[in-house]
Amino acid sequence: MNPTENLRKMLSKVYKYRDLTLREVTNVTNRYKDLKPVMDNYVFNDGMSRELMSLTGTIPVSYKGNIYNIPVCLWLLDTYPYNPPICFVKPTSAMMIRTGKHIDANGKVYLPYLHEWKPPDSNLFGLIQVMIFVFGEEPPVFSRPSPQSPYQAFQAAGTTNASYMPNTPSTPFTQNQTPNPGAFQGYPYPAATAGYPATPGPALYTPTSTAGPARNATIGEDTIRASLVSAVSDKLRRRMNEEMDRAQAELDSLKKAEDDLKTGHQKLQEMMTKLDLEITDVDRNIDLLKQKDEELTTALDKMEQQSESGDIDDLITPTAPLYRQILNLYAEENAIEDTIFYLGEALRKGVVDLDAFLKHVRFLSRKQFQLRALMQKARKTAGLSDLY
Repeated sequence: MNPTENLRKMLSKVYKYRDLTLREVTNVTNRYKDLKPVMDNYVFNDGMSRELMSLTGTIPVSYKGNIYNIPVCLWLLDTYPYNPPICFVKPTSAMMIRTGKHIDANGKVYLPYLHEWKPPDSNLFGLIQVMIFVFGEEPPVFSRPSPQSPYQAFQAAGTTNASYMPNTPSTPFTQNQTPNPGAFQGYPYPAATAGYPATPGPALYTPTSTAGPARNATIGEDTIRASLVSAVSDKLRRRMNEEMDRAQAELDSLKKAEDDLKTGHQKLQEMMTKLDLEITDVDRNIDLLKQKDEELTTALDKMEQQSESGDIDDLITPTAPLYRQILNLYAEENAIEDTIFYLGEALRKGVVDLDAFLKHVRFLSRKQFQLRALMQKARKTAGLSDLY
């Protein structure tokens, strides 16, 4: 089975718009060879699990003249492309997530392109192009600190201590790893419509390595508490927005179902009205057939009484001279037809010779033609249709 047929078979299990999804996935995988389609279970926040397809692998990002392979995972909802994908950055064991305006601590990607998703203007290829541009401006991951300096923080993009994993064509995670990073279990369906945070949430306290006396400086409990409260508030606000979007999506789905039910009810009413009209026509036709049946029964009884009281030939003898002439001509013409047939049988059996057969057939055919012409003229005079 070729890759396209295999991909079509994978999509046919779940996806409603598999032809559109197949076209976009094929276009993306042909351009980005490191992205591979994978079917796996995606667990949403409410605990619901659904088998979905993800594009898992790396995308090339240009940063300060170097190309870096950023590991990503793009989950396609079963209503794709009418709902945007759910996107994650999937760091390898040598990477750490750098939270920011477009990335949260779980690696989920927030982009205006996702928030304003509108097919067919929005598609997978355009999304990956936006991600490449945004990641080039704001790196989503950085190198994990070495064991000698475990508390070294990511300073600024492009420093010697913070870098991508350059030219890493290998897959960023193994098959045994869960599709969702850490304890993160996804966002409510359809999470892809959720908004993105306008500013990065405050990060938890991370000791930094500085020079001089500031090396042993500490942060007060009030500052840590305020940072935690702000981070929790941002997360709750984001969850609330996602729940509102999910509820709105459910309301839209229910509204569409209601409209479909109303349309179906109207069609059923029209069908019932049409069926009632057809039943009325059938009842009327049944009454008409019963009436005709009674008339035929009466006529048959009358004919039987006449046949018992008189000669049967009197029943078929026309009263008008013209009709009687037509009947006689028709009977004589059929008698000639039978005679020609039996002459043919006699010729076949050798009872008559060929000369006698041709002589009689010629005579009978001429007479038959005259009878037919005369009968046609009589029928036309009587106002009857042509017989031949």
